Amino acid sequence: MKKIFFLLFAICTSLLSFSQADSCHLRISLLTCSAGDELFTVWGHSALRVTDSSNKTDIVYNYGSFDFDAAGFYVKFARGNMQYFVSVGSFEDFVYEYKYFKRGIIEQHLNLTCAEKQQLATALSENAKEENKYYRYDFLNDNCSSRLRDIVAKNTLTAPVYKKILTGKKTFWNLIHEGLDQNHKTWSRLGIDILLGSKMDMVSTDNQAMFLPDYLMKGFDSAQIGKKLLVDNKRVILPVENDTNTSTGISPLIAFSILFVIIASCSFIKSIASSRFFIFFDFILFFTTGLLGLLVLFLWFGRIDTVCGNNYNVLWALPTHAMVAFLLNKPKSWLKTYWLLTALLLFLTLLLWKWLPQEMNNGLLPFIALLLLRSIAHYKKQS
Repeated sequence: MKKIFFLLFAICTSLLSFSQADSCHLRISLLTCSAGDELFTVWGHSALRVTDSSNKTDIVYNYGSFDFDAAGFYVKFARGNMQYFVSVGSFEDFVYEYKYFKRGIIEQHLNLTCAEKQQLATALSENAKEENKYYRYDFLNDNCSSRLRDIVAKNTLTAPVYKKILTGKKTFWNLIHEGLDQNHKTWSRLGIDILLGSKMDMVSTDNQAMFLPDYLMKGFDSAQIGKKLLVDNKRVILPVENDTNTSTGISPLIAFSILFVIIASCSFIKSIASSRFFIFFDFILFFTTGLLGLLVLFLWFGRIDTVCGNNYNVLWALPTHAMVAFLLNKPKSWLKTYWLLTALLLFLTLLLWKWLPQEMNNGLLPFIALLLLRSIAHYKKQS
């Protein structure tokens, strides 16, 4: 009888505590979603859920929406002038979408006072209005995760204090490589490593690391508001079902190494067929490299943000190759000097690889060696 009475007392106490904690009828939580298969999903996603028991609403505020069909989308994307916006949808639809793509969702309930919940809910609603919902997306400084960190901080009586969430010194390269490497996006990593500049070599602070959803979740787990934890409950809404950790083919390092060995071997063959082959191959090699160099320069000077600035990949992806590729078999006196300087620059790039002021993708090493090999061949040809 005493045990039954104690059990009933405990249940009533729990219900009373919950009622007091939820007396404002609002519940706000951070949703962290796992990685997907597409490149733009490899770092996961974050959103805020607001449940209002009095109005019977359960909605999700998502700062990661954009209009793919908007006029000039690709130009705006290249220039870093993407307009993202806040979208509002039902929690049920949000879960259905992630369940469909077999991606997981973790929920962290925010331990806020009624006044803080009301203020935060009002701020989110105000942000979602047509005249307020658009913002210029900045991958490192102002994105769908960092906006959630900031709006929570602005609408709590005491700003959250975050404990250390990074182990050791981590650059922005380290942080974005984690998602790419975990999902075996080796070719995507190569492209990103070529196009982004030396700013990514800066060491990230704990606060800056929260531009990534997983680190925002870790930051909230560690945070305190005054003497209480920011998160008082954490649960899995959807388990991760998709397997993004499987290898997807040959890596750039192996692919370019094989190509280098094949071309180096063919270089020793002296025949009409091999000469014709190299006329075609070298044009493709240097013209493509030159176009890539032009793209690097465009992103360096043409973007609004600075993530592509000071890009040392231009040391091997020389934009001038796009023009010189049309002159490969023309006897020009200045071309001998051009190929000599190109070969010296490529040799120094390889020699000083580990000491360059920008972390470079090691998969490029055999490709740069191939450029060096063919540059020396054209230097000899002009002699």
